[in-house]
Amino acid sequence: MAESWDDSHELGSQSDDSFQFERQYIEPIYDAFICPLTKQIMKDPVTIENGQTFERGAIEKWFNECKENKRKLVCPLTLKELKTTDMNPSIALRNTIEEWSARNEAVQLDVARKSLNIGCPETDILRALRFVQHLCQKNHSNKHLIRNTELIPMIVDMLKSSSRRVRCRTLDTLRVVVEDDDDNKEIMAEGDNVRTIVKFLSHEQSKEREEAVSLLYELSKLESLSDKIGSVNGAILILVGMTSSKSENVLTVEKADKTLENLEMNENNVRQMAENGRLQPLLTLLLEGSPETKLSMASYLGELALSNDVKVFVARTVGSSLVNLMKSGNIQSREAALKALNQVSSCDLSAKILVEEGILSPLVKDLFAGNQLPMRLKEISATILANVVNSDCDFDSIPVGPNHQTLVSEDIIHNLLHLINNTGPAIECKLLQVLVGLTSSPVTLISVVSAIKSSGAINSLVQFIEAPQQELRLASIKLLQNLSPNMGQELASSLRGTAGQLGGLIKVIAENITSTEEQAVAVGLLADLPERDTGLTRQMLDEGVFEMVISRIRMIRHGEQRTSRFVTPYLEGLVRVLSRVTFVIPDEPKAVLLCREYDLAALFTDLLQQNGLDNVQMVSAFALENLSQETKNMTQLPEVPTPGFWASMFSCFSKQPVMTGLCRVHRGACSRRDTFCLLDGPALRRLVSLLDHTNEKVVEASLAALSTLLDDGVNIEEGVAVLCEAEGIRPILDVLLEKKTENLGRRAVWVVERLLRTEDIAYEVSGDPNVSTALVDAFQHGDYRTRQIAEHALKHVDKIPNFSGIFPNA
Repeated sequence: MAESWDDSHELGSQSDDSFQFERQYIEPIYDAFICPLTKQIMKDPVTIENGQTFERGAIEKWFNECKENKRKLVCPLTLKELKTTDMNPSIALRNTIEEWSARNEAVQLDVARKSLNIGCPETDILRALRFVQHLCQKNHSNKHLIRNTELIPMIVDMLKSSSRRVRCRTLDTLRVVVEDDDDNKEIMAEGDNVRTIVKFLSHEQSKEREEAVSLLYELSKLESLSDKIGSVNGAILILVGMTSSKSENVLTVEKADKTLENLEMNENNVRQMAENGRLQPLLTLLLEGSPETKLSMASYLGELALSNDVKVFVARTVGSSLVNLMKSGNIQSREAALKALNQVSSCDLSAKILVEEGILSPLVKDLFAGNQLPMRLKEISATILANVVNSDCDFDSIPVGPNHQTLVSEDIIHNLLHLINNTGPAIECKLLQVLVGLTSSPVTLISVVSAIKSSGAINSLVQFIEAPQQELRLASIKLLQNLSPNMGQELASSLRGTAGQLGGLIKVIAENITSTEEQAVAVGLLADLPERDTGLTRQMLDEGVFEMVISRIRMIRHGEQRTSRFVTPYLEGLVRVLSRVTFVIPDEPKAVLLCREYDLAALFTDLLQQNGLDNVQMVSAFALENLSQETKNMTQLPEVPTPGFWASMFSCFSKQPVMTGLCRVHRGACSRRDTFCLLDGPALRRLVSLLDHTNEKVVEASLAALSTLLDDGVNIEEGVAVLCEAEGIRPILDVLLEKKTENLGRRAVWVVERLLRTEDIAYEVSGDPNVSTALVDAFQHGDYRTRQIAEHALKHVDKIPNFSGIFPNA
């Protein structure tokens, strides 16, 4: 008797699957059914020359081996030589075997049916499942038998088993049962079965995931099941995740990818894939689908949230198609295209690609199309235009109008300004953002400024500062700040008007405790206005602006204001605004009172220590220069008593009384609060310490403040002395030697000439050839005033007597 078929057909490891299915035979198996070579029941028996019968494939292999090894052609059973390799099919035997197999398989199938029960032993269930696989693999017609005997629902029930081996074998068996059989697939997909299979995709055991993916792949080949698989919540998401997994089995990844390809037959599935990051199917339909499909895909693309990388990919793939769709006369198509382009254009690189695809001209045409386009679509067009103008493109050379106008042509800007003043807040905001983008580039800024000036629109733009919509206010303030370097005086005049826009700007600056982008931009705009505009500063004094600014600066420095990423620009703007008051001190008593009441000299001195905030340190140093410049004018000089009678008669009585408590430099009663003297407090040493700052602008500001101690009208010799005591001479000379910028070099030459008026300093410098070389260089290459000062400095060096060193070691 031969062994059962299970020994040779069973898959898997020996420990799991090396068992035999307990057969029940109607009649015993005959030796004639068994191939002498394979020891298996024959499927295609043939008889050779000597009357022996073999499995066709086995005897053909034997004959080929004899020929290849150049052996005599012999019968493998009798080893007697054969004259021919002719074979005759044993049709009667084959029919007998098939009839015998059918009778026995019916019995075995009944046994398997009884074993497919959750309550049966695991081994019985595994054998039954394996027998079903064997039956389906043996003959495709047996799959109909499996279906007709209603075994499929019974097999599906085995997915509920607590045994992982049973679940894995069940998934594999179902795959075999439905393979190339659409009827079985339909039955398999009934009820909740597909959802059950999808659950195995997220199972921790990778073997079950592999089997589940393979089964879904087979099911997905049937178009009618594509929608059913895609409708299972999470199915497409998991499959997409598996295709990008680096830890998954390679074959599993391939099966997941092929399953998704099959699911692309359904548009709903394509939408889900796009939502979960697999965008190519949607883009393919947008490019190759019917007009209705293109419209549907473009509409959905406009609803998706895309990462910047994906936006770039979309722009490169379908940007041209979307632009063409946008030009369509069909309003629905235009709306769908515009919404998609709105999504894609919000990344600089993708926006640049769209510009290259020719999006600008139709956008401008839509905006200026009068009533031909609904306002909601004009708003989207304006949004897209606002997005693309932030990209790095040559907008001054790309034609957008019939007469080769560009975005910055005067008539185009005038039309934009007209729309801004004659549409609703939403589109006004987007169009202002367009101008913000165009004025953010120095290449296009001048053209926009020229067009705004010629249109006289500055007053209308300033009015938006008081708009109730926060986004609209922000856009207008950003635009005005961009314009301020070229239209500062016009802006200052407009803000000083009776409409109250200055008050609106201040309200924005002071509104929140947390520093916002709007506050930072608003205070930046105010800080950019001409600092010597006395009228504007006077109005700010009258309206209490500086008191609010001082309060905000102190809140930030003491940590009372909640931090945000806009705190630094907000603080920088506040300090710049506050410094305005120091420019009007000579002519504005209110400014003097404010500086004294709030001890601004002390506040600016403290701000010198804002390490990492170069602009704050620079502005504070310049503010201290302005304050210190006025110290000599505010210092009260002591009254010298008139000589008495005896003093006029006898010189011994004419000696002047010694006055104590006077400022060495300013010769009178000085204080930081009342006269803004740098010698009262830590200002002097902090300014000296900033002379070696890496930012040359901070160095220049610090040197400017220190130079007020050597100015005309003060005791220069004492000024030099206090700089020596503060160890400031060597850092000042180092600034001269480094000469990082022309302005810095000019200031350094001026200060050094003042220092060299002191013989001790001049003598010491005469021994330093580097300083002499720097002065000679300034004398030869500086402007007229600098050359004069450098000449004086060189004369000081040439006439020095010997004196002991006064400088600390470098």
